[in-house]
Amino acid sequence: MINRPPRILNEVRITITSDKDIVTARQSGRQMAAESGFRSADSTFIAAAISEIGRTIGCLATRGEIILRLIDNELKQGVEVVAVAEGPGTPELALEMQDGYSTSHGLGLSLAGVRQLMDECEVISRGGTRTVVISRKWKC
Repeated sequence: MINRPPRILNEVRITITSDKDIVTARQSGRQMAAESGFRSADSTFIAAAISEIGRTIGCLATRGEIILRLIDNELKQGVEVVAVAEGPGTPELALEMQDGYSTSHGLGLSLAGVRQLMDECEVISRGGTRTVVISRKWKC
């Protein structure tokens, strides 16, 4: 569960309309993490989470955006990935949170995988019109 909002140090927004946009978001997230001193493995986890979220947006939304933020909660820095999907969304949000379920022919991680790859993950669904996924990875 996401608690108190952190301070935003940097923000990048990528509109998701194609696989190319997902690649751009993935590269941007990896670069943001690396430039901020994240371990290589954590940068890879962030990039994988962005891929899964991006593919989910591509399959289930009419329009989407990924917002990457370098954040600070006064104790440590992190990368926050906010995915906003406009459209019908998934009729089975509970399935999306199960290991191995994939609507996108991705890694089979879907939102459950994002939850495992990141330190925090919250899904907010507005019944068939909008879904927001907020996930964070904190630097060790």
